[in-house]
Amino acid sequence: MIDHVYISVTDIEKSLAFYVEALKPIGWREFGNYDAASGPDNVPDLFGLGDDAYISGTGVGSSIWLRQRQRGETGLYIGIVCDTNEAVDAAYLAAINAGGIDEGGPADRTYFAPGYYAANVADFDGNRLEFVHKAWNPAR
Repeated sequence: MIDHVYISVTDIEKSLAFYVEALKPIGWREFGNYDAASGPDNVPDLFGLGDDAYISGTGVGSSIWLRQRQRGETGLYIGIVCDTNEAVDAAYLAAINAGGIDEGGPADRTYFAPGYYAANVADFDGNRLEFVHKAWNPAR
């Protein structure tokens, strides 16, 4: 299951207005922002939209995070749900062994939330994957 997607856009305000309206009929809504000042240098400001399960925490849901596009960026960043921290570790190792580029090994990412455990890799074209286990997600 896809947990979250980062979409790199050229105009945050215009894009946020678009996504809010486009996703409203299927129950998605804007739910908050992530201020880059509270985390590491490589995590940008993020503007979040999510489905009801994601926002309420009543189930495993999905979210979209808009971010300001940087020069040369591909724009693709996908977070993939893992059921355990060990699954994050295994997926990360498999991606590295397949030739992936390390963008942050498996670790707690408490700057996002307590119980957020993830690892990041890029493919040969700079597209990014995040393997993520959220301790608060119900077992699937």
